[in-house]
Amino acid sequence: MLLGKPYLIFLGDVVDAVAAKTGFGARDWAPQDCLGQWRMPECRVNLGLPEMGPVAAAANGARSLLIGIAPPGGRIPEAWGPALREAVEAGLNIISGMHTRLEDIEGLVTLAGRHKVRLINVRSPPKDLPIGTGVKRTGKRLLTVGTDCALGKKYTALTIAKALQLRGIAADFRATGQTGIIIAGSGVPLDCVVADFISGAIEQLTPEASADHWDVIEGQGSLFHPGYAGVTLGLVHGAQPDALILCHDPTRKHILNNPHMPMPALKLAAARYLEAAQLTNSNVKLVGVSLNTSALSQAECERALSQAEHELGVPSFDPLKTSAEAVIGNLLAQ
Repeated sequence: MLLGKPYLIFLGDVVDAVAAKTGFGARDWAPQDCLGQWRMPECRVNLGLPEMGPVAAAANGARSLLIGIAPPGGRIPEAWGPALREAVEAGLNIISGMHTRLEDIEGLVTLAGRHKVRLINVRSPPKDLPIGTGVKRTGKRLLTVGTDCALGKKYTALTIAKALQLRGIAADFRATGQTGIIIAGSGVPLDCVVADFISGAIEQLTPEASADHWDVIEGQGSLFHPGYAGVTLGLVHGAQPDALILCHDPTRKHILNNPHMPMPALKLAAARYLEAAQLTNSNVKLVGVSLNTSALSQAECERALSQAEHELGVPSFDPLKTSAEAVIGNLLAQ
């Protein structure tokens, strides 16, 4: 996917950092592409990038406005229309990972044509996707899975892929969500693929490879989320994973946006994912656990990691705080 870089990241009027995961992901994994941030007065999220509007950003070399928000439902609020039109008038492409199509925003198509800029919808699945078959593919695959949504599956996959590459091992990060696609430049936006073709889309994204090659696949949703479990299950089946890493936030008490649903225990989550994955790979193994300990002190982080290791019998790490070497060693020993 050809994206105009560098970006001015638009944070709109968002007040919840979890909703700004696209902005944080771009900042953390493609910092060289992030020129600044643009926030509406109501915004309470800060990426720590220079503040600038679209005119100043264009003057400083920005080529695109990247919508850095990924809220549940993925809809672009009507209130953002004037800001998006202002960016187009400044000569910036618009890059969106939302479900709302940029073409559906009043006046944006005409304005983009007048200013010769592109409207780029990242959540556009490939056409003519196949139905999954479950036929064994050569190569190796690791899938990150989670007890809930938005707790580190993408960061974990990116960290593992990079660690494997640094060891000289052939490995590719395979993006399955809008932020991962923006970082990697390719992938399949799985949450807008027709249900019948989810597993087939992943089989196509991770085709046959050499025996020593690892596809590190970004997880989506959670088997324990009432809204997204269907996407997750199709991904697990299509990935045909040889290895799983379970991702978890030890501070979260309930499923995101579902206070009536408590978080699952780690052992239960691991067992359910292994059972699901065995449909297409009977030899799948849990090789590690990844914790998001951003809200914990160093001492609390160490205790949480130790407890997770004790519960699951596999190495643990926090992709933003600790080394992944023990998990990598366990992965390669399988």
